[in-house]
Amino acid sequence: MQIVETSNDGLKRAYTVTITAQQISEKIEGEVQRMAPQVRMPGFRPGKVPANLIKKMHGPALHQDALNTSIRAAMDTLVEEKELRPAMQPQVELGDGYEEGKDAELSVSLEVLPVIEAPNLDGLKLEKLVVPVSGEQVDEAVERIANQQKSYDTKDGKAAEEGDQVLCDFVGKLDDEVFEGGSAENQPITIGSGQLIPGFEDQLVGVKAGDERQIKVTFPKDYGAKDLADKDVTFDITVHEVKVAGETTIDDDFAKQLGLEGLEQLTELMRGQLEQETAGLTRTQMKRSLLDQLAAGNDFDVPPSMVDAEFEQIWSQLQQEAGREEDPEAAIKEIEGEREDYRTIAVRRVRLGLLLSEIGQANNVEVSQQEMQMLIQQAVQQYSPEDRERFLQYIQSDPMVAAQLRAPLYEDKVVDFLIEQADVTEREVDREELQAAIEAENDEAKAKPAAKKKSAAKKAPAKKASSEGEKKPAKKPAAKKAPAKKAASKGDEKPAAKKKAPAKKPAAKAAAKADDGAGKKAPAKKPAAKKAAAKKAD
Repeated sequence: MQIVETSNDGLKRAYTVTITAQQISEKIEGEVQRMAPQVRMPGFRPGKVPANLIKKMHGPALHQDALNTSIRAAMDTLVEEKELRPAMQPQVELGDGYEEGKDAELSVSLEVLPVIEAPNLDGLKLEKLVVPVSGEQVDEAVERIANQQKSYDTKDGKAAEEGDQVLCDFVGKLDDEVFEGGSAENQPITIGSGQLIPGFEDQLVGVKAGDERQIKVTFPKDYGAKDLADKDVTFDITVHEVKVAGETTIDDDFAKQLGLEGLEQLTELMRGQLEQETAGLTRTQMKRSLLDQLAAGNDFDVPPSMVDAEFEQIWSQLQQEAGREEDPEAAIKEIEGEREDYRTIAVRRVRLGLLLSEIGQANNVEVSQQEMQMLIQQAVQQYSPEDRERFLQYIQSDPMVAAQLRAPLYEDKVVDFLIEQADVTEREVDREELQAAIEAENDEAKAKPAAKKKSAAKKAPAKKASSEGEKKPAKKPAAKKAPAKKAASKGDEKPAAKKKAPAKKPAAKAAAKADDGAGKKAPAKKPAAKKAAAKKAD
């Protein structure tokens, strides 16, 4: 095999790799020898079929397999001999003039990872913003639990008011036709709970047991079932009971109804939950501050292909979020004007990812096999049962996929290591100040001009998935029956993950959180470049 470097420009490399016809022929002969004992042919004893007949029967397949195997081996040799660290899978092309029995000439182009000096960690200083959990906050959390566990008592003849529960049947109709998933029987609906689409619960105020009425509502524009989105519908309601919420006494008996030993255990559980939430925010603040310091002190060229891949991921998410805004065209136009800002964010993410990877390797930070198996099992749960086996095969066939799965955990472990090395000072703040600090660091990381107008999408407050405007009538009508798309099953396509109703976030913030996922694209030291070569030859 002959390797000739044809280009060396910055992080870009190009080579001509020649695989001799003899090498390919030797691989064919080896495969024939391996197959011979299993080949059956009329007129010959098992294992005695002549090699020339085997080649005649399986010639094209044998040659293609030998060529693919030779190309993969050539890529391994190229990476090893030239001491390359490919940033992404190399592009491999087989010469147009190749014919069986001739040398195979490959054109290989790739980008390599930059040589990065592991930074000096002695000067790292971090401020840890700590939010103490007060007794009042714990009491409020317990009260929220109690409100969720309210009991309701039937009140004969009472007209329903805000906070009351109405037990009813309903049938949803679109253009006087009953639509799938829009009906329910004996459905408890709490007026004012916000469980249903806007306008539904409000029209139940004043109903009494035995009443029948028709209400009209309009489904939200971004409703999950497209055939109902932004449509006017009616619901025929039959009321069975009107119930009034009873008083819930927060005591040991109440806690025992929840399966706990008593009120003290419930209080401690709520305190622990609040402390866990604020600890997560504190870590986010420290991580962003740490990454800002690393970004400020390290500036090196990054592979354009990695930046392109990161940018495409950001841009795809931005467009999806913009498409869910009230005015999608205006939102898309807004982000189009900030395209270069988001490319800058992509560069930052890739650079920080490579830097964290280098720091981790220099300090022996590792993801254990057990941790990796847990990651895979968690990822598998995102797929439908029929696609899980295909997903596992996908990970096993392409090490780059496993590397991307591993990267977020590896990043977190490196960040934890760096926080341990840093000089950390603590300061008590309230939750609002902590959240403001996180937002300020996030905005600073974007490195946008201070005077530049922020997009409308960014200014929009984050909405929870269960907020008004996204709620579905009576728990499950219509949206429940909206068919989920089946996972792809063609060829080597990656199986589609199960779709979840997305929490509606501001488009820019959702996609441009450069500080939370800096290392997601950081590859392992040895790339999965080999398999691309065989596919190019097919």
